[in-house]
Parts: sequence; structure tokens; C-alpha cells
Amino acid sequence: MTRPRYAQLVDDVPLPKVALVRQTFDAVDAGDPAMAVREALALSPCVSALKPGMRVALTVGSRGLAALPELVRAIVSEIRARGAEPFIVPSMGSHGGATAEGQTKVLAHLGVTEETAGCPIRSSMETVHIGTLDNGMEVHVDRLAYEADGIVLFNRIKPHSAFRAPNESGLVKMLSIGLGKRSGADNCHAWGFNYVGRFIVEMARVKLAKCKVLFGIASMENAYDRLSKVVVIPAEGMIEIERGYLAEAMRNMPRLPLGPLDQPLASGPLDVLVVDAVGKEFSGSGMDPNITGRPSTKAISGGPSVSRIAVLDVTDKSEGNANGVARADAITERLFRKFDRESVYINSITSGVLSAAALPMALPDDKSAIQAVVKTCESHTPDAITLIRIPNTLHLEYLYASEALLPMLRERPGVEIVSGPAPMRFDARGTLLDPWPEH
Repeated sequence: MTRPRYAQLVDDVPLPKVALVRQTFDAVDAGDPAMAVREALALSPCVSALKPGMRVALTVGSRGLAALPELVRAIVSEIRARGAEPFIVPSMGSHGGATAEGQTKVLAHLGVTEETAGCPIRSSMETVHIGTLDNGMEVHVDRLAYEADGIVLFNRIKPHSAFRAPNESGLVKMLSIGLGKRSGADNCHAWGFNYVGRFIVEMARVKLAKCKVLFGIASMENAYDRLSKVVVIPAEGMIEIERGYLAEAMRNMPRLPLGPLDQPLASGPLDVLVVDAVGKEFSGSGMDPNITGRPSTKAISGGPSVSRIAVLDVTDKSEGNANGVARADAITERLFRKFDRESVYINSITSGVLSAAALPMALPDDKSAIQAVVKTCESHTPDAITLIRIPNTLHLEYLYASEALLPMLRERPGVEIVSGPAPMRFDARGTLLDPWPEH
């Protein structure tokens, strides 16, 4: 098969040699997830709200939390140990194609089923209107959760990938958007991401006042994508208490080895970033702008200044939901074929960020995609391209860095040059061969 003429334009572009680099992050590991849940609940007076015979709705969202199936099973077990009967309510706004079946399927892809959790999963998109904000916005909550004897919120606390606010991803957002189903997602995003942080708090206050929220259980993760902490947060004061944990979660994030070490986000220039895969299990945005410096909204800023980004694939777990690639400059034909307009468009229209559904230039293979971004990165020193390759924006312990970056990296604390530099290796089809060590 003849290569497209546009691909032939980059066939002779030389690529820099790269070295395998390992970063060491300060990190606390919680150890056994079940034990972390058990100890957190044992220390909290909140569990006294659980009474024998209560039907308790447990929220589980659409993100790939560290140890998610183990955490869910442990929470279910602890609720049942106190005499209550838990059931899971998929709580993910409009994700899963905005259907009850689709949301159950999302949980299954994340490893959460009735068998793994040890309790029923009751999925519905039906909601109850329980209030109205001052601006006329309706506040809805999942009917099954509303009609239960109590609700236990469960989610991870971490920085959001599209807005900055005192409360970002966590229990408050789960209550407002996740349990609000499509209505919650539509309304919170209606005025754009500059207002999402405000609306999730306003809606949460209404729901905390009118719904039987017993307490919340939040997980936190370290820079190695492992569970670092489980905390129990009471319904009273939940909004304010969560804010302190958000600041801790920001400090826990991994980052590229660029810019001052005492800042949570990387900074400074980079010619080329190669991302092996985007995926919903890595970030709600597929490719976290906190890492790449490429936001899709004006409600978030910070991160490195990257001239060109190439993305090579989308994970199977994302089922074609590759909206993160909109912030790349080039992708592969392989990724282009997997791109599912149905799921991407639903997310984009619901969030109000239509640009998130865009597709960059698609090149035939990994090699030509990387060559295209190297050729066009506008480097003033073409023989000293600064290039970093990462597996995704969540796992940053190992990365490949070009020769031009090695003098800086050798002097940077917490960085080890494992091997190389050596030429990038590709097979006859142009697919990258350089492997990643086990995480």
C-alpha cells in the first residue's frame, strides 16, 4: 500500500536518541485497601449513622481509581457488617452514553460488578427534582438513591482537569454531578467551566440538606497511582473539610521533571511530548492538562509549555472515548479508527466544550506521528530537540527523554538515567518497540 503523500513529507525527519529515565516521588502507600477502609471507618463516629436493616445507596463513579474494586468490596462489607444492606448506584453524570445500561457497563470495565462488589448494582437515569438554585437551575438526584434509607458517598479526591476551585473532583462533585445524572451534568456545565466550581457547591448544599447523606468515604492516591489514604468525611461540614484534602491531593500528583521542584505542576518549555495512550482511567479528560499544560478550557492554567504533542493510541477501557486527543497536534491512524463519536460527542455537548471533540492530524503510524511533531515543533536548535515520551499522564515514574534533556536531568534530585541514550526503535509497520518497565 502506497503511503499518503503527507506522510512521505516526514519520512526523512531524524528523531533524537532517547534515554530511559526513572523518577522517584515522595509517596505514602496505604497498603491493603480493605484494611485502609476498615481502619478509617473504625476511627470515625460517622458510622453510627448506619442502622440495621437500612437500605444504603453507595455511589461509584466512572474513573479508574486505584484499587477501585477492592475499595468498593471493602466498603460494601463494612456497611453490611453494621447490619445495613448496601446497593451500588452508578454515579457518573452523563458518562456511559447517558444510559442506565451504559453506566453499568462502565463499572464492569473498571472491575466493579455485582460479583466483585458483593451487592446489587441498581442503575437508572431517573431523577427526582428536589430544589432550585437562585438562578433558576433545577437540582436533581438519582431516584434510587433518594428513596434509599441512606446514602454513602464514595469517590476519589483529586485536582480536576478542566477547572480550578476550592472543591474540584471529590465527594462534592460526586453528589452534585454524579448523583445528578444527566441533569446534574447538564446544569453544572451550563454556564461553562468558570462556574462549575460554584454550582457543584451550591447543588451539594441543597442535596446535603434534603437527601439522607450519611457520610462520605474518599480515597486519595500518591504519585505512583497507588492508594495513599482513605478518609471518612461527615455530611455536616463536608464541603469545607474536603478542601483541605484537595490541597494534599495536588501535592501528591506526579509531574514531568521540568521546572522548580517545590511546585506541584511542571513548568517551562518542552519541544515535543509523546503520549502513548489517552484513557478515561488516567484522567476524565483522557490526557490530564495538569501534566501536559494543554487545557481545553480557560478555567484552568499551569503546567509546562509544550510546542507539539503526539498521541499514539486510546486504551481499550475507554471504548473509543478519546476526547483527550483534541489537545494533541498529531495522532495515529490506529487511534483515529478507534475514535467513537457517540461517546465523545455526548461528553463534549454535556460539558459544553465542543472543542474537546476535535481530531488532530492523523498519521499512518507511531513513527510518522512522532516525526510530524518533531519536524514542526519550531525548535531553534533542531539538533537538540527536547522530547519526552510518557505512557500516559498518570504513570510518570518512567519516561524516555531526549539527549538534549539529559544534562539537566542528571543534576535533578530524584531522577535516575536507567539506560541509553539510544535510537527509538520501530517495527516494519512503524510501531514503537521500546518497552515500559512494570509499574
